[in-house]
Parts: sequence; structure tokens; C-alpha cells
Amino acid sequence: MGTLAPNAVPLTTVLSDTVAAARAAGRDDLVGRLETVAVRVRDPRHRIVVTGQLGQGKSRFVNALLGLDVCRVGDDTTTVLPLQLSYGAQQRAFLVLTAPGADETRVEIPFDQLGEVDQRSALAQGRQVVRIEAELPNQLLADGVVLIDTPGVGGHGNACAAGVLGIAAAADAVLVLSDASTELTAPELTFLRQIRELCPTVAVLLTKTDLYPHWHQVLEADRAHLTRAEADVALIPVSALLRAHALRLQDAQLGAESGFGVLFGFLRDRVVARDHAATRHAVARELSSAAEHLALALGSELVTLRDPALGSAAVNELQSARAAAEDLQRRTASWQQTLADGITDLVGDVDHDLRERLRGVARTGQEWIDEHDPGRHWGAIAEWLTGAVDTALGDNLLLTHRRAELLAERIAGHFAEVGAVDLPDVHAGMDDERQLASSGSLADLEPDIGFTSKVLVGMRGSYGGVLMVGLATTFAGLAMLNPISLGAGLIVGGKAYRDDKSARLARRRVEGNAEVRRFLDDVAFQASKDTKDRLHRIHRALRDHFAGVAERSLRSIDASLRAAQDAATMAATHRAERTVVLERQLTAVAELRRYADSMQAELGRADGTVSG
Repeated sequence: MGTLAPNAVPLTTVLSDTVAAARAAGRDDLVGRLETVAVRVRDPRHRIVVTGQLGQGKSRFVNALLGLDVCRVGDDTTTVLPLQLSYGAQQRAFLVLTAPGADETRVEIPFDQLGEVDQRSALAQGRQVVRIEAELPNQLLADGVVLIDTPGVGGHGNACAAGVLGIAAAADAVLVLSDASTELTAPELTFLRQIRELCPTVAVLLTKTDLYPHWHQVLEADRAHLTRAEADVALIPVSALLRAHALRLQDAQLGAESGFGVLFGFLRDRVVARDHAATRHAVARELSSAAEHLALALGSELVTLRDPALGSAAVNELQSARAAAEDLQRRTASWQQTLADGITDLVGDVDHDLRERLRGVARTGQEWIDEHDPGRHWGAIAEWLTGAVDTALGDNLLLTHRRAELLAERIAGHFAEVGAVDLPDVHAGMDDERQLASSGSLADLEPDIGFTSKVLVGMRGSYGGVLMVGLATTFAGLAMLNPISLGAGLIVGGKAYRDDKSARLARRRVEGNAEVRRFLDDVAFQASKDTKDRLHRIHRALRDHFAGVAERSLRSIDASLRAAQDAATMAATHRAERTVVLERQLTAVAELRRYADSMQAELGRADGTVSG
């Protein structure tokens, strides 16, 4: 392999040599992991999620970022499904569909129908639409950027924020859009806090600066809000309209005023550079691990070949290796039990947390309805309820994420004697765009009766009072209709109207509470299913990761056992030749290990410089 230096030899070359060495050693498990990292090096992808509340200009921003009219824009809700945009030599679009008990399938659709597809599309043939994937020739996408335009969160009947959080969990960066018409609201800050816990690279984009002359004041107010919230995120003002004009007119001044230059700098420094460093970290870890596993078998065989007279030492080596293998086998059963118990506890705790949060929302809503007229404020109730449910589901998702990471760390403790074990990425298990489907909706309450009906209610009540008192006063020689009977009619009619009003208010409150409970039951039913599916994915991810760690360790010990046994029985005529081959292979593996150590040291220095 020669003397290796991290900056002198391309990563792809080193990985190819390491894959060849692992394949020659019969270690297909190492080959698979190394090839996965090699694909990441050759084809880096940067997933950037664009999200925000309704009407913040997300689709227009994506069009301006790409310099193409891809997403449909308008005053109404235009994005109803996640749209993933990636590079392709030709314009193509696909629906990604799913059905219970089936894998995802892709159905090609006409590219010009991107903005017309929704969950009820006939193209889905009754299956659930997970997202839309579009491929198109574009320089930004060709550089490895994958843009995901999400439906707006917040607002009754719109996408659930938990679904967007699920997508953001596996993203390299999230751009949260908020227009310059007003300051960041409390729901936006809550959503931003949740996003920040799941994705390390987040920016708030202040959009539509061309429409609002006071955007500088809004920018300073937003900066103050982020400071008070201790949200360490970038705040960048942009104008999609100025960007579009700059591209059309080739005007550099307009391009600078649009703010997109600052945004591209943020993506270059905080996304591309960070992801490049993360890729090099992953390569260094895999190279170091592969070198360690390969050296174990080679070293055991070489020691036996160099000193065949030490039979007892060889026996001790074999016994130690066998004991280590048996001990690792016991630890394998132990970590699997820890995983099973941890997932069981996690399912119960997450489900209890979800139900407790939704019960709190139900109690708050019932108290408010019991003190107000839901008929007059039903729109505000629906808006608040949707936001409260979004927050509850989002915080429940964050609880799942934190607990899953703690479980992964606890399982990794079982492998302490094997050496440093990489923790699995639980973000992939969190990613679930299917949660974007609406879980339910609030039906409208029966409208209040009109003015004419109210008058008729009063007249119907007053009729009895006029008749009763009028008949009594005729014995005093008065007419049926007299001031006393008319006054009595007004009093009785007023009471009848108030009683009817109270009865109608009580009926609306009962209907409102029942509708809120029904809505929350629908949410709990769907959210419980989504949560269990998410935990099953996390379970499989943890199981596969640590099973791979155990398998690689066991295979390395078994290989060393076989190598030592073969060397002990090898004919003397072949010992010298085999020793030369092993020494050459061990020298190459040692160079590989030094290369990985140099990479890690270089990346450590770079991280220290950045943090400093």
C-alpha cells in the first residue's frame, strides 16, 4: 500500500485497497461496511428540509433557490405533500406510495402534475401517498443537495408538526421560514426548539423582505426572541422575488440584496463542510476498525509461525481466544436482553407520555369551553387545539429520540471490553413522512339561531304570559290586552328567551367537548400507531447495529483461532514463505492504521480550531 498520508492519497483509493484486503481475508462483513462508506464518499448527499408555518413563502423560496419554477405557488395552501427534489439528467417525478404490510413503491407521474397531486389522487390507487420525488437537471442539485419542501405546519386541518420533525431528524440542515410581516410567534419558537433538538444545523430565514419596509425592525425583534430562547441558530433575511429578478436580469446587485449569497455561505460552511468532516470521521473510524480486525488474525498466525517451538504459548493463545469468544457470546445474550427490556420500557413510557399530554390538552380545552361560548370562538378553538396537539406530539417525539439515544449508550456498555463501539444513528428510525397525513378534523358546531328565530322564541314565551294575566285581569273589568298583561308577557317572554339561550349554550358546550374528545381520540389512535412503528424501526436499527458489532468481533476471534491452528500444523517448507506474505500484509495493515490515526488527529485539530 506504500506510505500513506491523509492529504496525499484520495479516500476512494484507500477505501478500495482496504476493501480488497478485507475481501482477500474473507471478511465480507467488513467489505459491506467499507463499501457503504465508499458510496457516501463518492456520492455525498446533503438533505436540506424547508419548513415553517403556513403562508411563509416556502415554495417560492425553493423555486428561487433552484432558479426554476418547480413548486406551485399561490395565496392558498399549495404544498400538501412533502416534495423531495434531487438531481437527474431528465425531469422525472414519482409518487412514493405505501400500504399496510407492504414496502414503499414508486409510481411515475407527469412532471407537470407535481402541484396537483394530493392524498386523494387517483394515481395512488387507494394507497397512501408518502411523498413526491422529483429529479431534474440543476447545478445546485448536481452538487449533492437534496431539497425537501414540506407542507406548512400549524392551522386547523393542516399537516402535523410531528411529521415534519420526523423528516428533520434525518436531515443535514433545516431552514425554518418566517415572513417579515410580524415577529416570531410563540408556536414558531416552540417548533424551532423542537427542530433544534433533532438537527444540529438550523437557520431561520426571514422571508418576503421586499414586501415589508419595516423588516429591519422585525429582524432585530426576532434576534432578541432567539437570544431569550437561547436558540443558537442563524438568522438570515432573504427575498425570493429579488433573487428571481436577479437571475432573470443577471443583476449582481439585486442578487446581493436578495440575501441568498449569505444563505449559500451558510450552506457551504455549516452544511457541506460539516458533512464532509463527518464523512471523513466515518471513514477514519471504519479504516481503524477494519485494520484492527484484519491485524488480529494476521498477528495470531504470524506469532505461531515465527516461534513454533513455543507450543505451550500457542495453546495459551488458543485458550485465551476461545475464552474471549465464549465471553463475547455471553455478552451478546446480555445486550440483546437489555435491548428487549429497554424497548419494552420505552414503548410503555412513550405511550403513557403521549396520552398524558393529550389528556392535558383535553382538560385545558374543556375548561375553556365550559367558560366561554364555543359557537362564537370555534375557529379559535380549532386553531389552538391543532397547535397544542402539534406541540404535544413534537415533545413526545423528542422524548422518544432522547430515550433511544440513552438506550443505545446503555447497550454499548456491554461491548466495553471489545473496545470503543460506535453508537448507531437513531435518526433514521425517526424519519417517517407518513405522519404528515391528517389524523382527524374538527366538525363545525351547529350555528346559532338567527335574529328572527330569537324573536319567535320570545314571542312564543310571551304568549302564555299575556293570555294568563289577561284572563285574570278581565275579572277586574280590564280588557284582555292591557298594560299589566303586556308587561307580564314581556317578562315571561324574556325569561323564555334567556332559558332557551342558556339551553342552546349548554348544548353547544356539550357538542364542543364531545367534538374535542373525538378529535383527540382520532389523534391518539393514529399517533399511537405511528409511535409503535417508529419504535419498531429504532429496535431494528439498534439490533442490526450491535449484532454487526458482535458478529465482527466473533469472526475476528474465530479467524485468529483458525489461523493459529493452521500455522501450528503447517509444514516447515511453507512456513518461511507464509511468514513473508504475512509480514507484508501486516505492514500494509499497519500503514492503514497509521493513515486512520492521522486522519482522526487532523480532524481533531480542525474541530478544536473551529470550536475555538
